[in-house]
Amino acid sequence: MSDQRTTPAVPGNDDAVIDPHSSVPAEPIDNPGLPAHQPRPTDIDPKAAKRAERQVASLFLLSIVFAFLFVVAYFVFEIGEDPDLFGGLGASNLFLGLTMGLSMLAIGIGAVQWARKLMSDVEIVEQRHPAASSPDDRAEVLAALQQGLDDSGIARRPLIRNTLLGALAVFPIPMVVLLRDLGPLPGDTLARTVWAEGMRVVNDISGTPIRPEQVQIGQLINAEPAVFFETDADGEPIYTDHEILIEKTKAAVIVVRMEPQDITPAAGRENWGVEGILCYSKICTHVGCPISLWERQTHHLLCPCHQSTFDLADNGRVIFGPAARAVPQLPLAVDSEGYLIATQDFDEPVGPSYWERG
Repeated sequence: MSDQRTTPAVPGNDDAVIDPHSSVPAEPIDNPGLPAHQPRPTDIDPKAAKRAERQVASLFLLSIVFAFLFVVAYFVFEIGEDPDLFGGLGASNLFLGLTMGLSMLAIGIGAVQWARKLMSDVEIVEQRHPAASSPDDRAEVLAALQQGLDDSGIARRPLIRNTLLGALAVFPIPMVVLLRDLGPLPGDTLARTVWAEGMRVVNDISGTPIRPEQVQIGQLINAEPAVFFETDADGEPIYTDHEILIEKTKAAVIVVRMEPQDITPAAGRENWGVEGILCYSKICTHVGCPISLWERQTHHLLCPCHQSTFDLADNGRVIFGPAARAVPQLPLAVDSEGYLIATQDFDEPVGPSYWERG
């Protein structure tokens, strides 16, 4: 007696069958309830499609125009110009915001119109598949991606493709221009300070000039250049508060005094001190911490951050810790009125060792 088995049919679909060992239909049902597809005007009228294509391209071109207008507005309107314009927005803020926003809006509207009027709007059914994709599934995915690319019409609509690529290529330009607001290029500011020939050394709190006879052996004075306290003919400070803060980070120094016979100057530095008074940068050459922990007996300067130790009697040489080079020394002299002055700027960059030139 033969064993004959029948494969049950899927209710509502005479053509679909199911695997006897699975509860999942082998084929989908004909219609899950979707309404009949209604063609759009651009699907049946070539003129409407061409008109829609021009509309989308025009929006992408408009995005390019607004991106360039952003750059123009950035350089034409100064920050703070016309502060009462449009309820206090100011010309710069207003036009920068408008041009940037309209450039983004044009790209967005263009993409939406492209999708609604020109890309395929036919429903696509994706079957469930095992978690581990088979080679056939991967091939099907690639085919679906290719179908989507074909449906978008980007290959046969070069006007849209090229204007979209142009809009996306131009849009980052305003972002690049905005990098200018991060501040001016450093130039040589990392290699120099405001110290100059004839500039007085003053107490960093009171701004009082320092005479050699006022400095005791073993004493350390936190100091800075007198220019930070100077004013112009109208009594206004030469530097703004912001500029002073920037320059102070590099120009801060310490003044110490020791017995002249304890000092071992390097070649060319024999005249960099005044009666045992030496001046060094206050910025550690490891990571830039301010240093002023002074051991008067050993002539050692200790950084509190990572314990780098410098011998100020031996040209600021590193004797312990992670610092890679000696702390820079500022050459000193005395002016006609008997005050300590610098004879030049530091001869090497101050601060962390990675500023050091080869």
